[in-house]
Order: sequence, then structure tokens, then C-alpha cells
Amino acid sequence: MRRRKPRELEADLDMTTFINLMVVLLAFLLVTSAFTELSRLQVNLPSGGGGAGGADAPKPLVLEISIYKDKFVVADRQSGPMKIVNATPQGLDFKSLNEYLVGVKASYPAITEVTLLLEPDTDYDTLIHTMDSVRYKPREVNGKWIKASLFPDIGIGDAPTAAEAGGAA
Repeated sequence: MRRRKPRELEADLDMTTFINLMVVLLAFLLVTSAFTELSRLQVNLPSGGGGAGGADAPKPLVLEISIYKDKFVVADRQSGPMKIVNATPQGLDFKSLNEYLVGVKASYPAITEVTLLLEPDTDYDTLIHTMDSVRYKPREVNGKWIKASLFPDIGIGDAPTAAEAGGAA
């Protein structure tokens, strides 16, 4: 009887498990990347230049709102303070600020820009509530409350201190 040589074993590589893992991982990454786009907020930072260009005509209103611990100061950059909205015992008065800005928007309907000037220790919640008060005005249409646009183009900067603002802070 002849003796057979042992055959060399052929190795098969099973990729099924790896492919299943990649399909699940790809689906997970696609689903989570779509949700990260929903919470994006457009905010403009003030430019580094201190003045307007010589050929540009001055705007009729350059609206700035300084946010302090105890008040809002609504001002025109060109002419100075327009209104001071003092805080209530419950905190800053976002509703009064919104009502005043609705009146400003009625006087200057073409203006869409506003700059929020913050103290260094202004908390995030105050910033977001102020942005909502500046950006929208609630309005009732056919029994439903909607958010109509007020000043949607918001820039952020540093508020002047009491010495810089001449006591406005």
C-alpha cells in the first residue's frame, strides 16, 4: 500500500463577519452625521477694522445691545444710547427688550443687523435668551403663534466697561 503525502491545508478567509460589521458601522455614521448639522447657529463676529470705509455711506442705524448683569443698553453706534431696559426682581427683562425692538424694527424695517455686546462673565443662557429676543417677535396668525423675523443677523462682541461707556454700564 502506498502512503499518501499529507495535503497542505488550504486556508479560507471568511470575510462575512467583517463585512457585516462595516455595514452596521457605515449606517451608524451616516445617521449620526445628519443630526450634527441641525444645531448649527450663524453668528457674525465684528470686523477688526475700527471705522467704516470712506466711500460707504453711513447706515441709518447701527444697532448695538450691551448685556450687563442688571440691564440691557440699546444703542445706536453712531448716536449713542437709545433705551436702557432695567432688570426686574426675577432677572433680565427679555420681554421688554423684545417689545422695544419691535418698535425699532417698525421705524427701520430695512435693518436686519444687530450686535450683542457681552460682559466677560455673561452666562450662556443669558446670551441665548437675548438672541431669541432680538431675532424673533412672537405673532399670532390664524390662532397659531409664529416667530416673525426681527433682527436675524447677529454679531457678538465685548461690552464696554463703565469707564469706557461713560457710566452706561
